[in-house]
Amino acid sequence: MIDIRDLNVWFGDTTAVDAASFSVAQGESFGIVGESGSGKSTILRAVVGLVPDWGGSMQVAGETLGPRRSKTFYSKVQMVFQDPYASLHPRQTVDRVLSEAMVLHGVQGVDERIPKLLDDVGLGPSFRFRYPHQLSGGQRQRVAIARALACGPEVLLLDEPTSALDVSVQAEILNLLSDLRTAHGLTYVMVSHDLGVVGHLCDRVAVMQAGRIVEVLGVKEMRRLEAQNPYTRQLLQASLDSARRDVA
Repeated sequence: MIDIRDLNVWFGDTTAVDAASFSVAQGESFGIVGESGSGKSTILRAVVGLVPDWGGSMQVAGETLGPRRSKTFYSKVQMVFQDPYASLHPRQTVDRVLSEAMVLHGVQGVDERIPKLLDDVGLGPSFRFRYPHQLSGGQRQRVAIARALACGPEVLLLDEPTSALDVSVQAEILNLLSDLRTAHGLTYVMVSHDLGVVGHLCDRVAVMQAGRIVEVLGVKEMRRLEAQNPYTRQLLQASLDSARRDVA
């Protein structure tokens, strides 16, 4: 479903992503982890066309990507952003947010489809005509996920989708994403700095350091601390130490 080869991204004279390569099978959930500034979110933005200066090869959902993305591309690939407070228009109701997404992609039966979308993300019909300020952070992120699903995509790019939420709500959103992936046959690429979050949702994980992918390993190997790269081992140990402190 996704094949990235030697991706480079530049911001002026700064190299944000350096020769990144990975592939994601149809239906797989693939994680990208690393510290802040490692380039993980930049990869997602390059895929959806939000960065102008990049080189390398990207093939996504059967399309070889160039400087511009086709309308067909955006009907297949959607992105869920980190901040549910910033990603929804404050003066638009949930109904309008979802309606506009479907109209843009030529989806038919908008009025009938909205209740189904809300039900898919665990929101009842009473949420349809609410404004973002009337929703909690978790509810806003559910609306953002519903908007991403509105055109029936094959791929969801998830940019730290739970990092702005309370811990209890994070688990709910992760379980929702897991259920949606199964129900709709979706392919995920999820960026996170939290190894626990990635371990909950993903099958394989790419570890980034200073713009480079230093290792790709399975989640089972990650849980067993069977990393080969020294930086990956350091990252896993730091995550384990943090979890132990939280329990204590």
